[in-house]
Amino acid sequence: MFRMSKMTDYGLVLLTELARDEGATRTARELAEATRVPLPSVSKVLKGLQGAGVLVSHRGATGGYGLARPAAAIPLTQIITALEGPVAITECVQHTGTEPACELESVCRVRGHWRVINQAIHDALGRLTLADLCAPTPRVERLVGLNLPTRPTTTGGLS
Repeated sequence: MFRMSKMTDYGLVLLTELARDEGATRTARELAEATRVPLPSVSKVLKGLQGAGVLVSHRGATGGYGLARPAAAIPLTQIITALEGPVAITECVQHTGTEPACELESVCRVRGHWRVINQAIHDALGRLTLADLCAPTPRVERLVGLNLPTRPTTTGGLS
């Protein structure tokens, strides 16, 4: 199973909180209180996002962090890459060195397929923005082309 780290999850929570009031500046303490993410984690994540150009920081009495640009202009790939590194489902997908990424690389028949799958995931994440994370779930499902059926309501009886 692959999954994002807790810090990336925290980053998305913090960014959606900032995006709710686009253009506002919030301190790390305010964001920690609003989201219940521990303050040390908030500080670490905010610094990483600032370094990647997702956030800007302002000094002074009204200082804090704000989005570097509108939420609709911040793709999820930028956020995830800032906190996790490049999107890669397997190590060989991003491997460009002369040494093999794993002991099976020379005989692997699925490496090319992993590249295609990884690109599909990267493309889906690239179509989504921070603004989309603030929208209702069905909008996101349409954007990534899932077209998931809605959950049927249960009536309590067997059908």
